Amino acid sequence: MERTESPLIAVAVCLAALAGFVDALAFTSLGGFFASFMSGNSTRLGVGLGQGIGGDATMAAGLILSFVGGVIVSSVLVRAASERHKAAVMAVVTVLLTLAAIVASISPGPFVLVLLAAAMGTENGVFNRDGEVTIGLTYMTGSLVRIGQKLAGALMGDRDRWGWVPYLALWLGFLAGAVSGAASQLRWGWNALWLAALIAAALTIAIARLTGWRGYVSADIRPRPSPGSDVDG
Repeated sequence: MERTESPLIAVAVCLAALAGFVDALAFTSLGGFFASFMSGNSTRLGVGLGQGIGGDATMAAGLILSFVGGVIVSSVLVRAASERHKAAVMAVVTVLLTLAAIVASISPGPFVLVLLAAAMGTENGVFNRDGEVTIGLTYMTGSLVRIGQKLAGALMGDRDRWGWVPYLALWLGFLAGAVSGAASQLRWGWNALWLAALIAAALTIAIARLTGWRGYVSADIRPRPSPGSDVDG
């Protein structure tokens, strides 16, 4: 986050909100599984195996594999599209969310969640440098850790007293998206997925325009005078 220009930080917050929206839809629609929170699904997998609940274990394992598959797809796109990878990755996310909305309209069920997990895995490739994710968009544990670290640094007199703010914004974006997703599911059910697909399409267009401007092509790799800053994970 420290190396990311302000316009792309705003995009990252919007993408985190999209992840929260999708995750809440998945969680509230079908048995308490997650589309983006793979630690939660890993716990569901372990509990299912430990208690002999085969259906839960199978569902959790399928979502984890689908998420990893999305990460693989985005990693391939990052190498193939190079500096234009952000828009390419988001285009795939939009397609996957649209497919999920179509399937949910015809036959809502576990396959919708599989598509959502693939979309969320793919989304994590938007901010990528040298094959490594620089901003985790669909899981907030790393952001909360960074908030604590940056606040501790500020309390101890570090020069960067406000470095925790972008991470807080990312977490708040995810939370706001989750609130909106839960409320939308309560009102529209699976049809709320069309809103997620529409938001993803709008973000794809915004990212394409931003990364097409001179000076923002590799804006998430802005050098800093201080060495060795960590990334969110």
